[in-house]
Amino acid sequence: MSAPLAGKFQDHYEVLGVEPNAELEAIQLAYARLAQQFHPGNPETGDASKFDAVNLAYEVLSQPDLRGAFDKLKGIGAENNSPKFTGLPFFESLGRENGLRAALMCVLYDRRRQKPFTPSLSVRHVENIIVSTLEEMAFVLWYLKDRRWVISDDKSSLQLTADGVEYLEKYPPAADLVMPFIKASGLMTPVAGWEEAAAEKAVPESAEAAYEETAYIAEEAELVSATPTVEDPQQRANLNRILSRGRN
Repeated sequence: MSAPLAGKFQDHYEVLGVEPNAELEAIQLAYARLAQQFHPGNPETGDASKFDAVNLAYEVLSQPDLRGAFDKLKGIGAENNSPKFTGLPFFESLGRENGLRAALMCVLYDRRRQKPFTPSLSVRHVENIIVSTLEEMAFVLWYLKDRRWVISDDKSSLQLTADGVEYLEKYPPAADLVMPFIKASGLMTPVAGWEEAAAEKAVPESAEAAYEETAYIAEEAELVSATPTVEDPQQRANLNRILSRGRN
């Protein structure tokens, strides 16, 4: 194991920004993001001391015996790690991960289509595009990797698999399901007003409600230059086709 930094106690959970009861997937995700951010070779955010701290934290927390010893040293007992059910918030957020999964797959599909020779995106780049918490992303990645729709390359960057491409093309998600998870700054051509409108619809109560609200979101995000009228049958048909995509 690496030597402690400057002989001082380091809270490994705090360094990686994860909770003491965090699963290994969340720890790996946090490490990949911070290691890329603080790597000395990064001209913008490189920091050798923080990079060493992140490596040490991951080295300890990724190994059960070392993590157990650290937990005892930190005073984390069975009472602190006793599982609890979230309660009502669980039901309120149930299904949100479906939209987040679709958003991540769409982003990785788009990357593979645009850059077929470099189809991977680092965790840091994904975070710059997608709105999510660390725990949400860890849960989503566990699911997508378990289904073999997304994999990590030898640099821990993410890429969509052939199975993932096939699934997305067979079951294309609607734009209103995906776009609330996309940051305006992450769009190739940012659309004014999209984030504000999307934030209100980030967790639709049901697929039916989401579809009913699609026109509202599109109008708020200025995705269409104007609402089609009876005098614009072709424009109305085109918009209806876009908004109905993925319902079946």
